[in-house]
Amino acid sequence: MQNNITRFFFVFLFLPLFGFSQSESGTTYAFLNLPFSARSIAMGGTFLSVYDNDISLALSNPSLISSEMHNQLELNFVDYFSDINYGSVSYGRTIEKLGAFVASMQFMNYGDFDYATETGERLGNFTASDYALNIGWGRALNANFFIGANLKGLYSAYESYNSFGLAVDVAATYLFPASKISSSIIFKNIGTQIKTYTPNTQEPLPFEIQAGFSKELAHLPLRFSVLLTNLQRWDLTYVDSSANQSDTFIDNETSNQASTIDAFADKLMRHIILGAEIKPMKALSIRIGYNYLKRKEMSIPTKLSTVGFSWGFGLHIYKFQFNYAHNSQHLAPSPNYLSIATNLDQFIGK
Repeated sequence: MQNNITRFFFVFLFLPLFGFSQSESGTTYAFLNLPFSARSIAMGGTFLSVYDNDISLALSNPSLISSEMHNQLELNFVDYFSDINYGSVSYGRTIEKLGAFVASMQFMNYGDFDYATETGERLGNFTASDYALNIGWGRALNANFFIGANLKGLYSAYESYNSFGLAVDVAATYLFPASKISSSIIFKNIGTQIKTYTPNTQEPLPFEIQAGFSKELAHLPLRFSVLLTNLQRWDLTYVDSSANQSDTFIDNETSNQASTIDAFADKLMRHIILGAEIKPMKALSIRIGYNYLKRKEMSIPTKLSTVGFSWGFGLHIYKFQFNYAHNSQHLAPSPNYLSIATNLDQFIGK
């Protein structure tokens, strides 16, 4: 039985390589690519490969789901820009002989909008929102090798337009205990729209291949991570087709005089996110991250800023784990991320 599950999983894992190669532009349900875990965004990315029974990481990397997440409950909330906010709630449950499961509900609320004519006459208001119901499953194939998958039901409603979709994530994680290294590969958002916003306007989902590894030092409470994103597409450089080629604001990266080595290094770094986490004491973690792509796209060369950098901390108080992160996305004030988790078993008398 286990061999059949393993064989099916690997067929499903590598099948997307032959059928999915679209870029993120022109996709729908883009909220799926937002970071929901305060811990992962503090280290620069939307996922991690750290296998330490943290339920907040299961939504983005289902191969991290383990039986230790049984009865864990976790809440994420992000007060995003303007009146936009989003978050998720996750609950873990282990079923004997089937594996470990994490059920999650994601939401994104875009706030209220005014109906208005071209002359400015207001006729009322409407709302817009996205939702995703996830059922995540994880299983250990042996002491070091873990697989997992998310099944996602998607719903989006913008005024009178709505859409339904179905997607899956598949992932695998391998541990190297002797060197304290964990590595993961993830295929995200494999799926389709079942009902489109308007007839005959099928839109692709934001498919992405991700990989990463983390390394914990042997004699220092420090873990660093390297994340690789958008592996299905090499060139992530954004070219503004409306910009004047003589505009001095354009980076040197778009100049024809840039060397081949510099251009290759720039394209490579756009896939790489660096992060670090240190635990000066058992109940406290301090984190920092750097996203090269975000800094190249969102910073202004003439302005000194921390765009592309993120930081945060984790604090264990009583029976709760609190995680906070701040992510500098551009010169405007950036959002704050908050996660709270607990194990309900701690509140149940034995």
